[in-house]
Amino acid sequence: MTRYGLIGYPLTHSFSQRYFTEKFVRERITDSRYDLFELPDITSLPDLFALPGLRGLNVTIPHKQAVLPYLNRLDSSAEKIGAVNVIKIEADGSRTGYNSDYYGFRQSVTDWLVSLDRTTAGLKALVLGTGGASKAVTVALTDLGIPHVYVSRTKTNGAITYDEVADVLEKYQLIINASPVGTYPRIDEAPTLPYHLLTNHHLLYDLVYNPAETKFMQLGRQQGTATQNGLRMLELQADKAWEIWQQ
Repeated sequence: MTRYGLIGYPLTHSFSQRYFTEKFVRERITDSRYDLFELPDITSLPDLFALPGLRGLNVTIPHKQAVLPYLNRLDSSAEKIGAVNVIKIEADGSRTGYNSDYYGFRQSVTDWLVSLDRTTAGLKALVLGTGGASKAVTVALTDLGIPHVYVSRTKTNGAITYDEVADVLEKYQLIINASPVGTYPRIDEAPTLPYHLLTNHHLLYDLVYNPAETKFMQLGRQQGTATQNGLRMLELQADKAWEIWQQ
């Protein structure tokens, strides 16, 4: 039996487990399973690596950086971002870290712009939040040639504050929520933005996928903006993880 799984803590729900379990049934992959491995302490990771048949892991909060000392090498995506969300256990037992969030976001935002008949030319982005998810986003934006600025509660490391967004909103038309604000069950919350200043030229991308339409997206849609949630990014990053594991 070939095994895959997700590590993190806590693991109250998992898109990945449902996605891969359904994939195995749909594609009649009968010799594989995908499990959840709650790891309160990253120091127990070597014991998990010894599990017979384990070929790959997804990594979520709070271990995306903590796993780095336990890996033998990093793919360029993980190296640039400084975080890992996919681990491949190689045939010789060594472990390589990747970041499929980068691929998922980059491809999903590219496809979205094409569907809207928009290009990256002249496009600038505001990235809400400075946590782990935002790192994959900003590396992808850089590679796409989209200038960007962090928006944070405090003015640090070149970020602007939410109070300053109104001053730059006309120039920054792509707004990406890379924070957990608005995630179920706190569905009535949204990043503190001057939504009344949004126009039909703005684009709102929310990495949150539950609920399917967040308050952030609702408030934007009321102003005529195009909106996108994070589900497609999740699907793409999961497909990329599978591709990595099968290489």
